[in-house]
Amino acid sequence: MTPFTYRRAAGPAEALTLVDMPDAMFLGGGTNLVDLMRERIARPATLVDVTALSSAIEERDGALRIGAAASNSSVAEHRIVRDRYPLLARAILAGASAQIRNMATVGGNLLQRTRCTYFYDVAGSRCNKRVPDSGCDAVDGFNRIHAILGASPACIATHPSDLCVALAALDAEVELMSAQGVRTLPLTDLHRLPGDRPDRDTVIEPGELITAVTLPTLSGEMRSTYRKVRDRASYAFALVSVAAAIEVRNGTVADVRLALGGVAAKPWRARIAENALIGGPASIAAFRAAAEAELAAAVPLSGNGFKIELAARTITAVLAELSEGDA
Repeated sequence: MTPFTYRRAAGPAEALTLVDMPDAMFLGGGTNLVDLMRERIARPATLVDVTALSSAIEERDGALRIGAAASNSSVAEHRIVRDRYPLLARAILAGASAQIRNMATVGGNLLQRTRCTYFYDVAGSRCNKRVPDSGCDAVDGFNRIHAILGASPACIATHPSDLCVALAALDAEVELMSAQGVRTLPLTDLHRLPGDRPDRDTVIEPGELITAVTLPTLSGEMRSTYRKVRDRASYAFALVSVAAAIEVRNGTVADVRLALGGVAAKPWRARIAENALIGGPASIAAFRAAAEAELAAAVPLSGNGFKIELAARTITAVLAELSEGDA
């Protein structure tokens, strides 16, 4: 591991001051960043520990505000999250071991990087996300876990977070603080598709710090869940995941939220499917047609074409389960 300086910030103001140094990075729970440092993918000269940021989970003006330093476990176990946002609790519990959930922070989870094998293979593989303009060996390599939506010739990696997929479906907003003040943006706008700059995972500017995530009120009539399809039942990243919430009235879809994981470089909000469903029948045929419409733009690779059918079936099954008895 490359030598570095460790500084612990007492709060956000001090964190912003400390990070204003060459090659400084924020450190939350460290469950991803420390791995990247061990592999010499990340080489910060200074780590600024921001675990002193707020970890509070509290209601504000009808919304739920989650401090960036809140652990994944504390969010999943929180009474309001379990009662009002069950899909979020289920996504977190599907995401990692209990030990990792206890350490990982919400802010850090939003910033975790891809688990693409070629990204981690520093010695033997080309990766534009790790070294810009070096090439992408995954395109013609082992790409079973890679993206079918929103990819580019420069990068086909997928985003690994389960939490972020749930937040995308819930219309969450991210609070960012910098020396210039505070700004908020939708979670769906936080992460970037690769384009020709896959080394840039997010739209966060240098010197900005995630301080909180806010969840708007979810209608009490909506049923929600999170389903993760993976190679094994534990400690595996999603091949396809679906975060869904739906409200059905008299057999008609009154409202629906859908986001997909394991299929793109960012949590994929399924707007096409949502628009196809709202106002229509809550039927298996309608769910399947909406899923196919969303996936019409999918571009399969040599090893991951199965993801298109897998995603369609998972979307259909999840919506059918949530609307059972109302359709």
